[in-house]
Amino acid sequence: MVREQRSPLLDRRLTLHVTKTSNRRVMTWPEAAALARDLHSRGGTLVFTNGVFDLLHPGHIRYLAAARRLGDALVVAINSDRSVRTNKGDERPVIPEDERAELLLALACVDAVVVFGEETPHAVVTAIQPDILVKGADWGPDNIVGRDVVEARGGRVVRVELERGFSTTDLIRRVRALP
Repeated sequence: MVREQRSPLLDRRLTLHVTKTSNRRVMTWPEAAALARDLHSRGGTLVFTNGVFDLLHPGHIRYLAAARRLGDALVVAINSDRSVRTNKGDERPVIPEDERAELLLALACVDAVVVFGEETPHAVVTAIQPDILVKGADWGPDNIVGRDVVEARGGRVVRVELERGFSTTDLIRRVRALP
């Protein structure tokens, strides 16, 4: 399908080639839960992770690719803009939630994105019931929100080593320091 769209940044018409090859999209919690149930019914494994994912960098990409390799589908829950401001302060997020979701869905390793507005992802983990919950190794095992839910149903929690030298906070600091 070809669609014309006006770009507010470039003030010219862009031709977008949109190919619908999968059901990869932003989902509601019930839709993501249905995806998990469908996958479970076919013997598949649903992997879940969450975070802000503001200003994607190679550390994010490598982390998400590692998470996806653990199962048959990866659902990424992102904090809503309001939730980010609550957790990180009024200057974040840099990228709004709908654009962060769009960027994540452009990655081949991400099968679906859900947005949550709560301070923690416990409710969305409970709703989706993933088989594997992935967090960065910077999270202590007892501090991983949703661990209780996943392990109660026989799932597992995997802590992935983070790539050194990549940090959204450091990236923002470096950009602000530019002349």
